[in-house]
Amino acid sequence: MNKLIPLLQHVPLFQDLTEAELEAIAPLFVERKYKKGTILFFEGDTGDEFFLIQSGVVKVYRIDNAKEIILSLFHEGDFFGEMALIQKGLQRSATAETLDNCSIFTLVRSEFQAFMERSPKICLRLMETTMERLRKANEQIYDLTFLDVRSRIIKTIFRLSEEYGQSKSTGTLINMKLTHQQLANLVGTVRESVTKVLQELQEDNIITINKKFISVKDAEALKKMIY
Repeated sequence: MNKLIPLLQHVPLFQDLTEAELEAIAPLFVERKYKKGTILFFEGDTGDEFFLIQSGVVKVYRIDNAKEIILSLFHEGDFFGEMALIQKGLQRSATAETLDNCSIFTLVRSEFQAFMERSPKICLRLMETTMERLRKANEQIYDLTFLDVRSRIIKTIFRLSEEYGQSKSTGTLINMKLTHQQLANLVGTVRESVTKVLQELQEDNIITINKKFISVKDAEALKKMIY
């Protein structure tokens, strides 16, 4: 579990723990390998596991009138399913599926509960993490309600560049392969609208796309176009 300690140190939920506390909680995690296209859980399933991604990408989505709506994309170092650690028997509010071959550490509520009772710090962090996720969900609702499709697409690209961006000579690379359809599912629109906006952004030399990887060349110009 030594390889898990550095990963835990970068997860907000565990950042306040001492080295000894991290070493105590690490053995509670189980490492699992999943193939691309594996459903980790379905919407409506009873949740009792927390997931921490070591490698790969996972999408969390809901189906609305036979249309997929992606709520979040998670990759290396990200975590999800934290609500399952708080309330016993809670039903999953969405479906989670791997987009790549993934290595994921899982933690079940029953194993975590005893540790949580001994560590007030982690209880506070869990509450803060949950509130931050709620804030982001409210922002998504606002965007869907008040922003037009073009602004939503541009804002999503900008947000992804901030969350998953890597500084390169060509700009900020979003370290995640994204199809036009996946972007459409993220912003609640059709693929054709995404294709049109991406083409315009490339023509204006604001972004580049290479093998489904988007690089933001002019972040300031992109940000100014959101509103």
